[in-house]
Amino acid sequence: MCMEYDLTRGTMCMEYAPARGTDVHGMRPEHATDVRGVCFNMRKLIDRERTVPNMALEKIDIATLDPKRTIVVATGNAHKLTEIEAILSEVLPEVRFVALGQLGDFEDPEETGTTFVENAIIKAEAAVAATGLAAIADDSGLVVDALDGEPGVYSARYAGVHGDDAANNAKLLDKLGDTPDAERTARFMSVVALIDASGCVLTGTGACEGVIAREGRGEHGFGYDPLFLPVDTPGKTMAELTPEEKNAISHRFHALQDLSAQLVQAASAEDAERAGETGGAECPSAPGSAAGDR
Repeated sequence: MCMEYDLTRGTMCMEYAPARGTDVHGMRPEHATDVRGVCFNMRKLIDRERTVPNMALEKIDIATLDPKRTIVVATGNAHKLTEIEAILSEVLPEVRFVALGQLGDFEDPEETGTTFVENAIIKAEAAVAATGLAAIADDSGLVVDALDGEPGVYSARYAGVHGDDAANNAKLLDKLGDTPDAERTARFMSVVALIDASGCVLTGTGACEGVIAREGRGEHGFGYDPLFLPVDTPGKTMAELTPEEKNAISHRFHALQDLSAQLVQAASAEDAERAGETGGAECPSAPGSAAGDR
């Protein structure tokens, strides 16, 4: 059993690896209820208005954090922290999300993976090793069909310098050149990896389909957002969407929704095991977790 958060009359369990072949989109979108009666409605993220603050990454003393109620987001990017927190806080309302950059100065791990999954796990493992806390990391990127999948895992450093959004966008437009609109199809891909202190891994995957515009528009977001026209919001680039609109369709939203669905499955699997319906857990219970105390 991986880990378990004691969340207000119910716990969100992460004891089991996700079932193979899980299709989150086959899950009923209105409700997903675990056997403890914890019900979370992912559609709240669309229907319910919320204000996402412009968060400054103030420093935090790691000794003041409760290991059972803290997840480190492996980033120094305030935008990404805010986006992940806005989505997962609906499912884990008692958990505090902090950026790795708030806890100290840590070297970024070398992203040697050739897939989004590999790089997400590399980053999450490094954050766990550095802090001793559960950590979540994502590896996201833009996949452009006309460029054979570029920039892909190299999205953040496409033009050579990591995080140079202007240069990356300029290179993308240059490489696409006069490619016809119908052939400028692309998608944002995201994989999120959640790892506890014992090393047990849970991942979620999501995508947002769209096309690449011929020029940048919009003041919100970051990365390739000014050039990306989601199919779900015709005529608007990702950078022209409000945070609420973006969260409702983003690749990270779908990846985190996938992760949330797997938490429900994990809770059901745990109770089935207790009822004698399944075998042992794939991961040991985290020390001090509610699962270990019962």
